[in-house]
Amino acid sequence: MTVQTQTVGRLQSLLELYLGGYQSQVVDQTVSKLISLEAGQSRAELQRLAARLTTYEQQYGMTSREFYERFRTGELGDDMDFVEWSVFWDMHQATHKRLDSLDKQVP
Repeated sequence: MTVQTQTVGRLQSLLELYLGGYQSQVVDQTVSKLISLEAGQSRAELQRLAARLTTYEQQYGMTSREFYERFRTGELGDDMDFVEWSVFWDMHQATHKRLDSLDKQVP
């Protein structure tokens, strides 16, 4: 059993307890703190990724969004810089989505 599977199982157990009416101030505070920590890490990751994207944007004179659309349609070819840029853009988008989800949980 992987660590991820174990964690999911633990979270499901807590969810089942809470759905059944269980309450715990310790669990509430711990979950809030975990979400805050994850959101902070996601913000820091977004900053690192934004810096990488800015480098490419300045080098090639276009926004990452514009680049990505053109890259996905095959207009730009498969230069290694473009492949890396697309990976950083994908990571940026995924991190942004994760942060949006976490921020919805912060009171």
